[in-house]
Amino acid sequence: MSPEKMIHMANQIATFMATQAGDDDNAGVGGVAYHLRRFWEPQMRAQLLAYLDAGGAGLNPLVIAAAQRLRAMA
Repeated sequence: MSPEKMIHMANQIATFMATQAGDDDNAGVGGVAYHLRRFWEPQMRAQLLAYLDAGGAGLNPLVIAAAQRLRAMA
């Protein structure tokens, strides 16, 4: 998938989850991480992590934090 499409998709997830955020972490970072882990193919997650390692330009801060959480869980 093109980096532009990946960024767009990930940022859409973060934008949605930000509207759902409450006092807990089930929305926000946790919600984004859950969605990426549950619905993205392993290759897509690997591409996201590689893109983050290369600087992550254009990624929503929620996506960055969620990707870092996924990496820590692996």
